[in-house]
Amino acid sequence: MDSDPQAWWEGEPRAKVTEAQLKELRTALRPLLGVRLNVLNLPRAVLSAFEPSQVGTIVGTLVDACLPQLQLVVDDPTPLKKVGLAKHAGILKDREGYPDFTHKATGTRLELKGLYVNPTEIKMKRPTTEREPSARLTQKVTVKNVDSARDVLLVLAYQLREQPNDLFAPQIIDFDVFPMIECIEARDRRLLKSGRWFGDFETPVILSHIGRKKLMAGLALDKSAYGRKENEARDYNEDTNFGKLHRIPHPGLRGFLRKHRIPVEESRESREVLSEEGSPEK
Repeated sequence: MDSDPQAWWEGEPRAKVTEAQLKELRTALRPLLGVRLNVLNLPRAVLSAFEPSQVGTIVGTLVDACLPQLQLVVDDPTPLKKVGLAKHAGILKDREGYPDFTHKATGTRLELKGLYVNPTEIKMKRPTTEREPSARLTQKVTVKNVDSARDVLLVLAYQLREQPNDLFAPQIIDFDVFPMIECIEARDRRLLKSGRWFGDFETPVILSHIGRKKLMAGLALDKSAYGRKENEARDYNEDTNFGKLHRIPHPGLRGFLRKHRIPVEESRESREVLSEEGSPEK
């Protein structure tokens, strides 16, 4: 049986992480700024031969794999001890377990996502189109496992910065935190503008080209199954871009991405969600 995500956000109000908790958390996490990740050191000459998107894929893959074990890939783990983050139960045995960290002082749980910011100190090949960030809140994070009163999305912005010997390494340059329940609610509201969930919050799908044509013609849509590719001729296809951070219509998250010149989605679906929530963007 398909789930109806709208049912839970229109039901009884849920407790949310408070602004006081978020403020305290931001203060506690400040020592992360400037932390260098020693997982990768790239020579300037090598970087100049690549496009930022190519390097972003390499760096992003390595950093994403290392973030849950952050204290193991930094030159000095002292700042991490100061912020009070601890691994959440299950991370050692399952890296994809949710969430990544706990913060005892604020009583919050944190899911960590890395945001790759193009370097500015290196002359690199410039593509004609902007790179699309890959960080996302996948379908593994839903109302079923999010604790609305405790869970927070932590986004760490990192950039290749110059180190001794003309090498460049990823360095944390900024961060922010957002209530997780607000982010997944915005994500799912956007989904319902052109798609639906199959199963019990298992697979997010969007209308295929065939499905859109049938909808415009006033024909009934087949909701019994979905496809993975257009050539399967289903009315719905799996949403392969589901949960990407720049596609989530959450004002605070969009503002953080724009701060680092990451283009955010300006689709009809995203604008409608923002309008319905009464969240005009600055």
